[in-house]
Amino acid sequence: MLYLAMLATAAIWGGSFVVMKDSLEKQDVFSFLASRFILASILMFMYRPTALRGLSKRFILRGIFAGVLLGSGYIFQTFGLTNTTVSNTGFITGLYLVFTPLISLIILRKHVIRIQWLAVLLAFIGLFLISYNGVSIGRGETLVLISAILYGAHFVALGEWSDGGNTYALTLIQITTLAVMASLFTFKNGFQLPPDSSVWLAVLFTAFFATFLAFLVQTKAQSVMSATAASVLLATETPFAVIFGLYFNSDPLTLKIISGGMLVMAAMGLVIWSDAPKKDVRAFHHD
Repeated sequence: MLYLAMLATAAIWGGSFVVMKDSLEKQDVFSFLASRFILASILMFMYRPTALRGLSKRFILRGIFAGVLLGSGYIFQTFGLTNTTVSNTGFITGLYLVFTPLISLIILRKHVIRIQWLAVLLAFIGLFLISYNGVSIGRGETLVLISAILYGAHFVALGEWSDGGNTYALTLIQITTLAVMASLFTFKNGFQLPPDSSVWLAVLFTAFFATFLAFLVQTKAQSVMSATAASVLLATETPFAVIFGLYFNSDPLTLKIISGGMLVMAAMGLVIWSDAPKKDVRAFHHD
């Protein structure tokens, strides 16, 4: 069920590109992100107001650090997007697939099984086919590359710190951290409220589905699956974004995109087939 939930999360994130596209032309990027994350954290707190009681200082600091990694990823990606193309951003962001197992290996000395490296390779080639249109490394591309490293680090951090029993609190701390970070970035140009009902709907959709539910699923799932497996499953966000773009925006469908999508789906299948629950995986994770 968690694998299906992760795919649903990837689909929601892919769909949110379509939902956000028009809204970001009407509302400042950081005002939109601040609105989204503030609303999501309020919803989470209202749903479970006692979630933060009795937490250790260490746990809270870990949650804030995970939130800072994720928030920094968003910020670098957003600034990078303003200096490069959407396809370049999509392709370079997808490099978190490679950075996740590398960070696990280098920093945590965690072994990644060969079949998962194969899944990473297939998913990377798939993302390459879907979104690569020739990348020249400039300022925008460099910023997006930094965001991909930060996203990879976030996957690894969640894999280490999410134990299944603390999911709600860990998610709430991360989202509140994101809300604070996005709000700080609105100070330069001033915070703008969503200007009309369509933007409010986009904020509500992304706050509830793409933030509250999606990060809850990701944090829960990473208590039972490896960081590498989670990163490959969530990489299906890119083909989902293409599918929604085809349906809603009449984006062109090419053989390259179809081939790339099939490779990402093959990688996803490999991960689901190979990924043992974490309690079994730890035997070779800490060798």
